[in-house]
Amino acid sequence: MLYFEDIIVGSKSSFGHYEVTREEVIEFASKYDPQPFHLDDEAAAQTYFGRLSASGWHTCAMTMRMLVENMKVNQQAGLGSPGVDEIRWLKPVYPGDTLRVEGEILSKRQSVSKPEMGSFQGRNTVFNQHGEAVMTMVSTGLIRVRGADSSGT
Repeated sequence: MLYFEDIIVGSKSSFGHYEVTREEVIEFASKYDPQPFHLDDEAAAQTYFGRLSASGWHTCAMTMRMLVENMKVNQQAGLGSPGVDEIRWLKPVYPGDTLRVEGEILSKRQSVSKPEMGSFQGRNTVFNQHGEAVMTMVSTGLIRVRGADSSGT
């Protein structure tokens, strides 16, 4: 179990494997971002994207899935997140792409008002199968301080 004390500023990790499918791109866009270049090949061909592309919000959702899968394998005493400070969509994500994540811990601090918890800021960069960065996200995570949980570990 990873606690606040175990987090090392500057540490990096690499994880995830997500295959982007045409069906999922269209299904997500139909529900949440129904712009023509996320739904229709002909409409997409007339845009900057050149072909059907995933919504940036879909890329965020796929990234979240990889983050959660990584947390299942590398358990942490996480307490959620107060939010994302920055998202940048750098390149389109297309059906057939395979995504992965590289994470880096940027900073951490223990709470003064709630000393049983701390926070850390991290940058996640999402890459496609060609090693091209397609998205960056800077967010804050909340995490327990060792000994502050009910098990006393």
